[in-house]
Amino acid sequence: MGFRQPRIELKNNAQMRTMHEAGLVLSRALDAAVAAAVPGVTTKHLDDVFAAVLNEAGAKSNFLGYHGFPATVCTSVNEEVVHGIPGSRVLQDGDIISIDGGAIVDGWHSDSARTVIVGTADPEDQRLSDVTRAAMWRGIAALATGTHVGDIGAAIDDYVSSVPGKPLGILEDYVGHGIGSEMHMAPDVLNYRTTHRGPRIKPGLCLAIEPMLVRGGIETAVLEDDWTVVTTDGKRSCQWEHSVAVHEKGIWVLSAPDGGAEDLVPLGVTPVPIP
Repeated sequence: MGFRQPRIELKNNAQMRTMHEAGLVLSRALDAAVAAAVPGVTTKHLDDVFAAVLNEAGAKSNFLGYHGFPATVCTSVNEEVVHGIPGSRVLQDGDIISIDGGAIVDGWHSDSARTVIVGTADPEDQRLSDVTRAAMWRGIAALATGTHVGDIGAAIDDYVSSVPGKPLGILEDYVGHGIGSEMHMAPDVLNYRTTHRGPRIKPGLCLAIEPMLVRGGIETAVLEDDWTVVTTDGKRSCQWEHSVAVHEKGIWVLSAPDGGAEDLVPLGVTPVPIP
């Protein structure tokens, strides 16, 4: 018996340009939230700062109310991997926090995440963030040069495995995804190598590429709030994410003002604006 795969939404150029508009608003909101992540502020304050930028731009949050999620961003601190709920938690010197948010413009979605080390950085936390960020860019570069979505996870896995020093774990329970008229769509974008090549990469494909790495084991659990995912061993974690579009001329990072040029050109990929 054959199984029908979930339909993958392919966007036209005009739709992808609108997604880039959403991505630019999101980038500015993340800039503001990252700048506000200093010792002594609450994670709720970061949410307020992010929301203010969206409101000023006339954009909507795609996180607020999503399956009941109560905030405009996820703030995941230290052992919290993803989906942390902003609240009264006060950031401390040395905390590592992933800020994950999204924006909607004219019905089209963006999704991006950055990791910040608050105040004084533990060198191993800095390494964790640097490797995760670099792995994301290797995955994005693979979207430009590969033939199947599985090439992204293979590139991320190969890079993380090649980094000298203590091995870092790649989470398998949480992965990237398609994005467009909804925030989460087919296909899944794995962050590790498997024998499944995934669907073909073709113009109109838009993906959120988001590796999540940990300093310890990859086992996770969900807290009683039914959202916050933590490492079961209490080791620290990290997430970086960008939304990326494939079009007839190349790729363009929708949530980066320069389309990703600063980080992709050194990897041999020149992003091309959406026609």
